[in-house]
Amino acid sequence: MSEVWWFEPKRCGYGTGRPRGWQAWALTAGYGLTVVGAAYGIVPYSLVAFLAIMLAATAAFLLACARKTRGGWRWRGDSEVNPSQRSRQSRRRKG
Repeated sequence: MSEVWWFEPKRCGYGTGRPRGWQAWALTAGYGLTVVGAAYGIVPYSLVAFLAIMLAATAAFLLACARKTRGGWRWRGDSEVNPSQRSRQSRRRKG
């Protein structure tokens, strides 16, 4: 059984690119709701608790993104971009 990837890798750089499945969108929305909910619900009472929740939520989000990105997280440089994309990028830089 093949593994289902939730995110596409970035073309250049390190990390996760665009979400590609409903699971990725649900994870991203859940993280956003956690951030907003903690900001409105916990900050007025305890900044330390808010920071602890944000640290845990961000670590869990990034771990899930890293594990569910096709090809994993690694540096992808300009040499890995296919020639047709490279020519488009060089035209943008020049003009």
